[in-house]
Amino acid sequence: MTPEEHNKYLGWSHIIYGSLFFGFMLLMVGFMFAMGGLVAADPQGGPPALMFGMMGLMFAVIYGAMTVPSFVAGYALLKQKSWAKTAAIIGGVLAAMSFPIGTAVCVYTFWFLFSDPGKLLYDRNSYALPPGRQAWASGSINQPRERQYTPPQLPPDWR
Repeated sequence: MTPEEHNKYLGWSHIIYGSLFFGFMLLMVGFMFAMGGLVAADPQGGPPALMFGMMGLMFAVIYGAMTVPSFVAGYALLKQKSWAKTAAIIGGVLAAMSFPIGTAVCVYTFWFLFSDPGKLLYDRNSYALPPGRQAWASGSINQPRERQYTPPQLPPDWR
C-alpha cells in the first residue's frame, strides 16, 4: 500500500473511532439523565435531580475531551495538513484508553507515523540556520592565549 492510502485509512479510522465514542457518550449521558429523572421523581426522596445533571455534564465533558482530538486528527490526516502528525499522535494517545477499538487505532497510528512510509509523507526537511562566523573552524579556540604576568596588588596597611 502507498503512504497516501495508509494516511487515508488512518484518517478514516480516527473519524470512525470518534463517531463510535461520541455515540457511546450520547447513550451514556442520555441513560444517566433518564435514570436520574426516574430516581428523582421518586416520592420517597432520592438524590436530587441536579446531582444527576451535574454527573451527566461531567461525563459529557470528559468524553468530549477524549473524542474531539480524534475528529481533529482525522480531518488533518485526510487533508494532509502540516500539523497532522502531531494531532494524530495526541488523538492516538487519548484513543489508547478505550480498549479494544481505541487501542487498535492508537497502534495503527503509531505504526504508520513512525514507520518509513509515514516519515516519507510527514517528515519535511528542517531548515538550518545560515552559516555564521565559526571560531572553532579557524582553530582559535584550541590555541591558548599568551598572557602577561601582573603581580597582585599588596593590600593596604590598616595598622
